[in-house]
Amino acid sequence: MTGTGKSVLILGAGTGIVPQAFLQARLAPERLVLLEVDPNMAAHLRERFPGVTVPGVTVPGITVIEGDARALPGLIPERFHGRIGSVVCCIPLVLLAEAEQRRFIDAMSAVAPGRGFVHYSYCVTSLLPARRLGLKASRQAWIPLNLPPASVWRYSAN
Repeated sequence: MTGTGKSVLILGAGTGIVPQAFLQARLAPERLVLLEVDPNMAAHLRERFPGVTVPGVTVPGITVIEGDARALPGLIPERFHGRIGSVVCCIPLVLLAEAEQRRFIDAMSAVAPGRGFVHYSYCVTSLLPARRLGLKASRQAWIPLNLPPASVWRYSAN
């Protein structure tokens, strides 16, 4: 999913279930960047995924950013500029007007140009009007035993 040395940006990281899956798949914690708009959830994520301190050295952990994903370019720390290889969007974009969906897509494209994004949702069909937004959509996974059933969609430039 990511290029060598690239980082994964997770939007709407919530309680940390999706970042935990990346850690279980052995992605180095310092390559995970989490964005959460809710201050309480961001604090929870910082507590759940702290850096590790060994005698005299602090090993970097997951980077947690509190803020609105529509302002991504101004929120991403400079050390990650040009280093985002994958974007995973857990924000319920289906609940937003098309103009707002476009703002999120533009923000993701600004920090990971040409990479597209993966969207985790509870919709069986594509939740975005992909063609109107200039995107190509493909469902990558269907998890019917999840409650509610979930889908993983991949969106890329058309």
